[in-house]
Order: sequence, then C-alpha cells, then structure tokens
Amino acid sequence: MRAYIDFLYKFRWAIVIIVPLIVMMLASSLKHLEIDGSYRIWFEKDSKTLIDYDKFRDEFSNDDGIMVVFRDENGIFNKKALGSIQRITEAMWDMPHIDRVDSITNYQHVHTQANKPDDVLVDDFIQEDISDASEAYLVNRKAVATSDDIIKGSFISKDGKTTMIFARLEGQANEDGDISAEMMGYINKIIDTESNKTGYKYWLNGGPPMTEAFVQIAGHDAMVFTPLVFLASMILLFMLFRRVSGALVPLAVVLFTFLSVLAVQTLLGYKLNNFTANIPVFIVAIGIADAVHIYSLWLMEKRRGVENKEAVYHSLNKNFLPILLTSLTTTVGFSTLALSKVVPVATLGIATASGAVLAFIISIVWMPAMLLLLKKQAKKVEEKEEDIKSHGYGKFIVNNDKKIIVIGTLIMFLIGLGLAFVKVDSNTIRYFDKNVEIRKSAEFTMKNLTGSMSYILIADSGKTDGIKEPAFLKTVEKFYRDYQLMFPKDVRHINSLLDIIKRYNKIMNNKESIPEDRKLVAQYLLMYSMGLAQGMEITDQMDFDQRKLRINVLTNIVDTSKDMKMINYAIDWWAKTPYAMNLTGQTAMYAYMQKDITDTLIYSLSLTILIVSLMMLLIFKRLKILWILLLPNLLPVILVIGMMGWLGLTIDMGVAIAGAIIIGVAVDDTIHFLVKYFDARKRGLNLTDTFDEVLHYAGKAMLFTTIVLSLSFAMFVFSTFTPNQNFGLVTATALFIALIVDLIYLPALLSVMDGKTEYKG
Repeated sequence: MRAYIDFLYKFRWAIVIIVPLIVMMLASSLKHLEIDGSYRIWFEKDSKTLIDYDKFRDEFSNDDGIMVVFRDENGIFNKKALGSIQRITEAMWDMPHIDRVDSITNYQHVHTQANKPDDVLVDDFIQEDISDASEAYLVNRKAVATSDDIIKGSFISKDGKTTMIFARLEGQANEDGDISAEMMGYINKIIDTESNKTGYKYWLNGGPPMTEAFVQIAGHDAMVFTPLVFLASMILLFMLFRRVSGALVPLAVVLFTFLSVLAVQTLLGYKLNNFTANIPVFIVAIGIADAVHIYSLWLMEKRRGVENKEAVYHSLNKNFLPILLTSLTTTVGFSTLALSKVVPVATLGIATASGAVLAFIISIVWMPAMLLLLKKQAKKVEEKEEDIKSHGYGKFIVNNDKKIIVIGTLIMFLIGLGLAFVKVDSNTIRYFDKNVEIRKSAEFTMKNLTGSMSYILIADSGKTDGIKEPAFLKTVEKFYRDYQLMFPKDVRHINSLLDIIKRYNKIMNNKESIPEDRKLVAQYLLMYSMGLAQGMEITDQMDFDQRKLRINVLTNIVDTSKDMKMINYAIDWWAKTPYAMNLTGQTAMYAYMQKDITDTLIYSLSLTILIVSLMMLLIFKRLKILWILLLPNLLPVILVIGMMGWLGLTIDMGVAIAGAIIIGVAVDDTIHFLVKYFDARKRGLNLTDTFDEVLHYAGKAMLFTTIVLSLSFAMFVFSTFTPNQNFGLVTATALFIALIVDLIYLPALLSVMDGKTEYKG
C-alpha cells in the first residue's frame, strides 16, 4: 500500500486531470441518448410471448391503436356529439400508420328496410350529414344502439352517454422504430381542435398514449430526481464533514461514474427506459458509500494531526479491503438481475453492476489522488481512548444481548408472517400513479363504457374453412357464455364474426342463433363482406384460410393474479374441446410477465445470497457463525416484503429488483462492521470495548451512508411510475432496517454466540 500511495502522490496531478477528461470525452456521446417506452422493450427477442404476438399481427393485423372516449351527460345521440364523432373518425382515417377506424357513426350496421324486408343492407349506422338529422331519427338510432348487444358495451355505453372511437395501427407499425410520439402529435392536434369546438373532455387510451406516458415519466424522473439526489447528498455531506471538499469530492466520484456508465450504454446502442433512466440515482447510492468511508477516515486522521500523505495512506489502508468487498457484493447484487427475462431489469442490472466496479476504481485511484492535493489543515482534535468508550454502546449491547435477541426475533417473526399474503401485480395501467392521465383515462373508460384491457383469443378450427362449421361456432358461443358466467364483473364484452353470423340468421330466419347448415354460414359471411364499405373488411377477424377465428375480449383493470386466473381458465376451457386456442394481445403479454417478475425476485435473491455467503465465508472464515453474518442482509428483505403482505401491497418489478439490490447494498455496512469487529477482537479487546470501537470508527459512516442511500431511493416515492414508488419505499425502509439490525441485533448475536471465542492476533 505504501508503494501505491507513493505512485499516486507522484502522478497526482496527472490522475486528477486525466480521469475527468476521459469521462468528459465519453460523455460527449450522451447527445445521442434516447428513451424507449414501447411494449417491445420488456421482452427478449426470442421470447415466446413476443413471437406469438408477432405471429398474431402477421395473420390478423394489430390489437394496438388509439382509443378516444368522451361522455355527454345528455346522451351522445345529438347533433353536437355525433358530429364530433364523425369529424374525429374522418381525421383519424387520414393519420399515417392507421389501418382502420371504428366508431358508432361508421359502424357497419346489418339491417333490412321495412318496405324491402328481403334485402339485407350493410351501411354506416349514422347518416353522412348529421346536421340534417331529425329528432325522430336520433331517437331511433339511440333505441337501436342501446338494445344492440354488438354495439352496446363496445362503441357505446348501456346508458347511451359515453362513446369510443378506435383507430387501429397497421399490423407492422413500430417495426422500424417506435412511432408513438409521431402518432400522439397528430391525435393531440385533432383532439385540441375538437375540444375547443365542443367543450368535451376527450380521454385517450391505447398503445401510443401509454408509450408516450412511459417516455415522459422516464424523462421527468431522470431530470428531476438526479439533481435532487445530488443536492440532498451535497447538503448532507457538507453537514457531516463541515468542509466544501467533503461535499464535492465524494460527489465527483459519483458524477464521473454515472456519466461513464450512461456513455457506455449509449455507445453500445442501448436506449433508456423507465428503469435505466434512474441509473444516476443508483450510482449515487452505490458510489457515495465508498467515497464517504475513505473521506471520513482521512479527515479523522487529519484531525489527529497526521500529515496529509500519511492520512491518505491510513484511510486507504484501512478501507481498501472492506471497500473492495462491498463493491464486489454490490456488483453481485446488481449482476444477478441480468438473469431476468424482463429486459429493462436485466439491462439495469448489468449497467449498475458495471457502475459499482467503476465507482470502486475511481474511489481508489482518482479520489486519493485528489485528497493528496488538499493542503488545508483540519482543526486538530485530541482523541483519547476514553472518548471511544464514553457512549456506553458496547456495555448496553453486552448487558442486554439476550433481551435484544428475544424481542427482535419475536418482532421479526410476526412481521415475517406477512409473506403468506404477498401478491404479484404487473398490470401496465397500475404502473402509473392514479393522477397520471393515461390511468385516469383507462379508469374513466372502465367506469363509463367498457373494459379498458383486452385479450385476443385465436380459436383454431383445425381445417380450411373450418370457422364456417356450426359445431365450431357453437363451441365459440358456449365459450362466450361460460366465460362471462365465470367472470361476470370483469369480462365486459366479447365479440367476433359469430355475432354477425347470428345477426344475419335473425334477419333471414328470425332466429338469432347459429345456422345448422354450413353453407348458410358461408353465405352470410359472403353477403356481409360484400356489403362492407372500403377499409372495413373482415380479414382482421379471420385468417386467409378461414381456419382461425379471432375472438376479442374486453376486461376490467385487474391485478395480474386475476388476469392469470382469467387467462388460464380460457386456456383450460379450450383444451377440453376438439379445437386449439392461442391467447395473446398486449394485456396478456404483460400478464405473462408475472412469472418473470417472480422468477427475477427468487433467482436474483437466491444467487445473491449464495454468492454473498461464499464471500462471507472466504473473508471471515467463520463457518459456525456464518448464519449470523448473513442475517443482517437477509432480514431487511424478508421484513419489508412481510410488511407489504400485511399492508396489502403487491410485488411488481420495482420490488422484484429491490431484493437483490437491498442485499447487495446493505451488506456494505455489515462488512464494514464485521471487518472492524474481528480486527478489534484479534487485538485482544473484550466485547464491550470492541463494540465501542466499531461504533466509533464505522458507526458515523454507516449512519450517514444509510441516510444518503435511503434518501436517494426514497426520492422515487414522488415518481408517478408506481414500480419506482414501490422500489423507493421498499429499499429506503429496508436499508434503515438493515442499519438497526447491523447496530443492535447483529452485535447482540455476536455477544451471545461469539463472546467466548478467543482470537489470536
């Protein structure tokens, strides 16, 4: 270490200047940094979920698009509301990347005329020039719409007061880059114009509005929380050290680290998402701990009157091993997230793990070189042995060790019981805070019109033209009935070509049922397709061979566990029939992520625990008390998730990534505590003096780093992205629990289990 300090001293100016220059050169690439909020970023390229969805889009076009919903308390069947629907429908047809637009005005209504009962007509539900419509005509249209099961609960609410216009994206939209920003630019102009004209509040749902919300929140969080965390850290550092350098030097370590990480991510072609946009805050949390321990001990030595170069040597000599070990454990904690099949989580894990390594390198290279340049003398403080022992901490632990263990264990057991009540939720709408427009819009739609989430079921008849077989159609009809009976509150609307076939049969034979003759079904489909207006074809409802039928199911916003229950019921139901079925769509895709989220939590935690256990064993070589050394790092995760169970909070991606990170970061304090504990014991100190010395030399840094880390992560509570909120709350709480366990429960265990062990220096 002496030789290393001599090297740093000799080249201190070069190191202090060159490192920032390299970082600035790398940071020049950040001008190309982009944010991606599309649904595709969540899945691996070879994901079966994504492959199945792409296959569906190739065969049946898209399920994604822009939904415009509004309400008129006097009913929409008036000239003002219907005129607005017509104008929006026509304007959306003119937008790029739009395959089709559906609304109550252009709904292809199958009917007959009273004077020509044998002629079946298919035309727009609302006449072209609404300004000429009579009151009787409007009353008639309302009566027909609110009694028609095909329209009711989809384009119009049962009370006739809320309506929807849906513009569906082309099948290959978003293949050559996300088009959400472009689409939102067009639709916002349309809605602004229409809102000024009518005074209605128009609510937007669908893929592009959701993607835009993801991007805006990611950008907002990155621009707001990063400066806030830096400012808060700077203030706290200055309060701790009472020196400008005490605030600026540790923060410089952090700044250089996260700029380097982001730059490398950009150069490798990665785009930011709602998780990786917070890399700077993660780096602050990681890097500042190393820097604080080095600066704290350096300043302590300076205040004892030690010469500057010698103070740097003492600080680095005492801190190098624990900082190396804590950097390794932090790197391990984040690296385990790379196992996740949720791509943003895996990307975050890799990026932040590399940040932990970079923070360590900058902390032991640039920071000591910088400290060697600081010539300002610290106010000398005489430190006596009595000062170390004066606080009575060690005496309290030794005298009350068994009480602490009993009370602590009881509290932990009771909180831990909450694990039995924990649920997982990856519903995309609930990723947004209740005050975010996209969530308010989805909930408005659900409350006033229909389900704002959807499943796409592709029922395979097994042969060409098989969808025309009465037996197959009767199976589809039975599924309609059974599915709605099983989930009466959450399945809001089901539709497919089956409804059109039954409508034709009602008109032709006065029976709204499935014809027994296959040829009759074929005739109805032919008549319907020939009567449709241009652009309103039925090719999106069946495949080219007319073997597969698309069934659309609109559902309420439910937690993922309920989603999976509904999905699995449909899969099991069709498995008992002679036919095959594939369930897809973006709602289902996110629901399938529930397993990936659970796996992320289990695998990352398990691997982190295993590696940390091995590291603890190699570092301290205490197999008999290894469980004691691990407890401070496991308990915070167990207790926080147990508390979530008791409070009814669900595990989402934010919580899933928190587990490994909590262990990876919390173990830092444990290692600093244990390194100093075993060092004192080897020097022959008794337990009371050992605990006093540990608190004196490591306690302040442990407390401060916990405050900074908790504050940094707690900032996310103010995000409007709920996984960030939950991550911040869980991590901040867990780190404070970890500090309490490290300073009270761990020493009590050591007092009882290790107190009589004799250590040789």
